[in-house]
Amino acid sequence: MTRRVGFLIFPDFQLLDAAGPLGAFEIAGRYVPGAYSLKVIAAEPGQVMSSAGAGMGAEAFDEDLDTLVISGGIGASAASKHPGLKAYIQRVAAQARRTASVCTGAYLLAEAGLLDGRRATTHWARSAELQKRYPKIRVEADRIFVREGPIWTSAGITAGIDLSLALIAEDLGEEVARQTAQTLVVYHRRPGGQSQFSALIEMGGQGGRFASLLDWMRENLDQALTVDQLADRAAMSPRHFARAFAAETGMTPAKAVERLRLETARQRIEASSDPIDRVAEMVGFGDPERMRRAFLRAFGQPPQALRRAARA
Repeated sequence: MTRRVGFLIFPDFQLLDAAGPLGAFEIAGRYVPGAYSLKVIAAEPGQVMSSAGAGMGAEAFDEDLDTLVISGGIGASAASKHPGLKAYIQRVAAQARRTASVCTGAYLLAEAGLLDGRRATTHWARSAELQKRYPKIRVEADRIFVREGPIWTSAGITAGIDLSLALIAEDLGEEVARQTAQTLVVYHRRPGGQSQFSALIEMGGQGGRFASLLDWMRENLDQALTVDQLADRAAMSPRHFARAFAAETGMTPAKAVERLRLETARQRIEASSDPIDRVAEMVGFGDPERMRRAFLRAFGQPPQALRRAARA
């Protein structure tokens, strides 16, 4: 059985959003010859220019697809308003087995109404905007990919490869997905489960309103870091601070504190020989069991498993 997979691009698409998944499916087809028939498609066939200035050849719309993978990129917002693209996505989604997006390709799915009432993700830097623009979506900003029935969405750029490996595993089994990942020299299952921890590093940006506060939080994780304490540091009332912080960063202060603790704990666990209970104390979890539960929620693995994997 040959599965027809289409990769939808548009002017100013992100090159890796298309090339990453395309490469993953192409390599999987080497292990199972005839498994896939791949084609790049666009509203206007021919050479479509990416945001990098390099073009990719595209064919006309094809509605006889098993799977549609929609690229993201800086042109996604404009593409989501293209009436022909919107109608095409709706038609394909009605009959295809799966419809997926990479990064800001989620905007095209959202505009087509395919994410209403569903969980979804996109690039961490655009998740708050996606939620605001399409309030019927349940945006999960800290996921690498989300599957909700026949609709799949993924995080920023290289997460399209993670998504593709999951789609390949569903089609051809975990072993083929693992072999494909090895050929690509990427993780079969990215360590840390599906959390986008790049979002933690850039949470406040370089010039964001709370950038200096976040830097201070990273340096003082062993403290309680309550809302009252953080609000006082920001010279704001607790209520106003909580609202402003969530609007700026896309998460509550408590969630931000936990994620910063998780990221710092993970780095120390993978890079040092410090005892687990000592790490829990240093980053503010205090109780190792509390840290273990947080790791399971965020990474899908306990701290000891991540340490073993880092040293394998």
